[in-house]
Amino acid sequence: MALDTKVFVNKLIEDGYTHLCVVPCSFAKYVINEAINNPKIEYVASASEAVACSVASGLKMAGKKPIVIVQSSGLTNMGSCITSLLKPYNITFPILTSWRTYKDGDSEIQHQHLASQLPKLIDSYGYEHVILNQEDIEDALSQIELCDTAHTMCIIKKDSFTKVELNDEHKLDLSKHIPRSKYLSELNQKFRNSDTLFIGTTGNTAREMYSFMKDTNNFYMAGNMGGALSLGLGASLAGKKVIVCGGDAEAVMHMGGLTTAGRYKDIDLTYILFDNEQNKSTGGQNTYQNHLDYITIAKASGLEIIDTIDELSDNKGVKFLYIKCGIDDETPRPPLDVVKVSKFQ
Repeated sequence: MALDTKVFVNKLIEDGYTHLCVVPCSFAKYVINEAINNPKIEYVASASEAVACSVASGLKMAGKKPIVIVQSSGLTNMGSCITSLLKPYNITFPILTSWRTYKDGDSEIQHQHLASQLPKLIDSYGYEHVILNQEDIEDALSQIELCDTAHTMCIIKKDSFTKVELNDEHKLDLSKHIPRSKYLSELNQKFRNSDTLFIGTTGNTAREMYSFMKDTNNFYMAGNMGGALSLGLGASLAGKKVIVCGGDAEAVMHMGGLTTAGRYKDIDLTYILFDNEQNKSTGGQNTYQNHLDYITIAKASGLEIIDTIDELSDNKGVKFLYIKCGIDDETPRPPLDVVKVSKFQ
């Protein structure tokens, strides 16, 4: 049984909740969709879980009633905000976190640890936890209210909410843009059987690399969202020629990776940012980042701007290539044996 999403969100609004501060998770995508559709509650798309937590803190301290929604792997990104702001200043608001599962042989290894240890992590932050009641909406609302007044987190399990589609005015239309697969295929042709190391960020980027870049030397980073460029920087500092395939959502999660990489000139590192305007792997939620000029940000961080894949060369430096792209049909996840590696080839 699942909670009626529209009724749930409307009752949250009746209870005075004003904002949803979110880093998307597929377990909560229908709540997110309803919040985007509903003009009576404000959806705050956040670059990282720490940002969501800090924004919600400011809202609560200013008299509003925010709710934070994240996925379990992202709860770790909130650790400093929770332990050094929420706890010592006694700030409370509902934090809803998914509880992602894992089974042996699964390639989603980023969820393996917290699949069993999430309650212990919550406990280590000094919080209690409740599991959202997906059968009784009044009890679920009481649980949310408890989390608003106490250091208690609410855990969301899979299929807790009924399906809600985005209204047409909130749907993305990227049909005029070339799908990412075409660019990945071009990279595969240009760098086939070379020693160039490709690092794919978490989500659909890595999945599509597995499908469309069969002849290149790839590392598929299943988790650690926002860390792909920094991982590539480390490998490049060790002497490897590296091309990082990232995305718009992951680019802003830990943007300090750009400013750190920009300091270096005598390495061979390229960051390709594929911008499809969405968190594709968690339900296709809009990142709401059209106000950003990624090229100017990269240039100001010290990266050399290139315009096309043809310009990729063996010249030293830290380079940046921005590609606006469309979306592809869902592709399979890379299998465990090609994901779980601890040394670059």
